[in-house]
Amino acid sequence: MIRGAAETLRAAGVDTPEHDAKLLMAEAAGVELRDVDKALLMGETLAYDTARFDEMVARRAKREPLQHIVGHAPFRYLDLEVGPGVFIPRPETETVVQAGLDWLTRNRIATPRVVDLCAGSGAIGLSVVTEVRGAEVWAVELSDEAYAWTERNRELVARRDPLAGYNYHLERGDATSPLTLPQLDGTIDIVITNPPYVPLAAIPEQPEARDHDPDMALYGGSADGALIPERIVLRAAGLLRAGGALVMEHDISQGDRLVAYARANGFTEARTENDWTGRPRFLFAVRG
Repeated sequence: MIRGAAETLRAAGVDTPEHDAKLLMAEAAGVELRDVDKALLMGETLAYDTARFDEMVARRAKREPLQHIVGHAPFRYLDLEVGPGVFIPRPETETVVQAGLDWLTRNRIATPRVVDLCAGSGAIGLSVVTEVRGAEVWAVELSDEAYAWTERNRELVARRDPLAGYNYHLERGDATSPLTLPQLDGTIDIVITNPPYVPLAAIPEQPEARDHDPDMALYGGSADGALIPERIVLRAAGLLRAGGALVMEHDISQGDRLVAYARANGFTEARTENDWTGRPRFLFAVRG
């Protein structure tokens, strides 16, 4: 069944047909992916819901995101609920979070004050508040649909980790507006953010992103996609204390422009850093 499903997905243009087929089998059988791998290796047969498996494979063959079909997505140490209306967290954003956590460690900031602008599913802020004990995180999301997913994931985290849930504050609002979180101006240690940044002139080719990720979470508001990221730089400059840091994901085409913009708008140190694939992925800047 897995081999046949993988062939169906390959014919539909899915990038990782074998992996996706195995993950869908794990969902249909109610087991972990490693259990599917073990069964394949040992030549064993898993008991699974055939109708559900066939239905999920058919949905994936139509290029519905795998994460929408199974209802969740891994991110660092979390498993986040996702679905229509919220951006699916990507592995490259884990690099952005790690850069922020590394900066906190180097600077020995034990109980950091952190802001996550454009929270989406809550991936960034919830990772920080669960991995850094004593961190206090404020997260901002404008979309009603995405906000509902963020709140759902906050509740999941809070049930497992009450302190993290208590220290995570979610606000509905425009992350670029100076009227959002004004009470925090000048007090934040670090802003970690993955704003919309896809250039309007570069519509994604992959149907999973083009047809299912919300436009509000994808496009950066201008032909080059830098309009919203630049506004995030300005808002971060207002939120951060002197010496505080901004870590912001961006398109691979925007690095030089955003470095120059940050240096012209309150940041004394600014550079672009690469993701795990070696592509220029995020701005790191320190507030003057």
